[in-house]
Amino acid sequence: MPEVIFNGPAGRLEGRYSHSKIKNAPLALVLHPSPEHGGTMNNKITYSLFQAFVERGFSVLRFNFRGVGRSQGLFDRGEGELSDAACALDWMQEINPNAPYVWIGGFSFGAWIGMQLLMRRPEIQGYISVAPPANFQDFTFLAPCPTSGLVLQGGRDDVVPEDSVALLVERLRQQKGIEIDYRVLDNANHFFHGYTDILVDHVHDHLNIAGVGREVRVGQREEALAG
Repeated sequence: MPEVIFNGPAGRLEGRYSHSKIKNAPLALVLHPSPEHGGTMNNKITYSLFQAFVERGFSVLRFNFRGVGRSQGLFDRGEGELSDAACALDWMQEINPNAPYVWIGGFSFGAWIGMQLLMRRPEIQGYISVAPPANFQDFTFLAPCPTSGLVLQGGRDDVVPEDSVALLVERLRQQKGIEIDYRVLDNANHFFHGYTDILVDHVHDHLNIAGVGREVRVGQREEALAG
């Protein structure tokens, strides 16, 4: 997958981008956990989400927030990182002007940023939020939440307790027209050690239920027939 460098609000941002072979494929943006705790775009969960979307035929981008890896700038506790994510989505849309929709995936801090971005970008059709930090970040901006999605949580998470995420999900489910697919991996910790493959299986199952990739599978079938 090619390395890409694109301009962000605080300087250049470093990413990895996979361009789908399917014409006019949907887009997916994947966001990594907190830089304060060593989070990068190569985090295992971030990479696994990236690969899951690639397998579905999406054009997918993951990137390092400002101050991480080769990305310029300094950590901004969320505000600047949200601007980075918006620029990353802009960059993908510039080279994929006919993409029909966007999904966003994020782990921990990245899930928090991703949920904020979907409030600002109506083209985001769905989301995958892994261990959203509901115990120490404010999610009240999700009022109302504009779209349905999947929330994945470890039952033995000692960083983001499961009951705090369950409370967030309960509040979101009270909103009309919103369906939250909440799945708890009972014995998984915050980093899903030993449970990454199971987590990815849940992601694919949710995307199947949501019908995401239907046009991708049609495109692959047509491509195979043409070949």
